[in-house]
Amino acid sequence: MNRNWLYVFIGGLIEVVWVSGLKHAETAGEWALTAAGIAISFYLIIKASNRLPVGTVYAVFTGIGTGGTVAAEMLIFGEPFQWTKLLLILLLMAGVIGLKLVTDNEGKTPAKAGEA
Repeated sequence: MNRNWLYVFIGGLIEVVWVSGLKHAETAGEWALTAAGIAISFYLIIKASNRLPVGTVYAVFTGIGTGGTVAAEMLIFGEPFQWTKLLLILLLMAGVIGLKLVTDNEGKTPAKAGEA
C-alpha cells in the first residue's frame, strides 16, 4: 500500500471518530477533539487527492467513514444490531475495496482492451 492510500485509510478512520463526536460530544474538550478530527481527516484526504483520483479517494474515504460509523454506533454506543445493516456495510466495503483495486498507485485506471 502506498502512502497516499494510507492517508485515505487513516483519514477514514478519523472520520469515524469525528462523526461520532458530532453526536456524542458534550464538553468543550470533546468538541475541540471533534474539530481537530475534522481538520486532520480533511488534511489527509486533500493530501491523498493530490496524487490519486479525487472521486475514488472521496468514495473510499466516505465508505470507510460510513461503514465504520455504523459499526461503532452498534458496538460502542448501543445501537441495535441489525443483519441488514451488517450486510449493507459489507456491500459498501466490497465497493470501496473494488475501487481501490482498480485504481493504481499513479491514479490512473487500467486501460481497457483495445485502448492505447
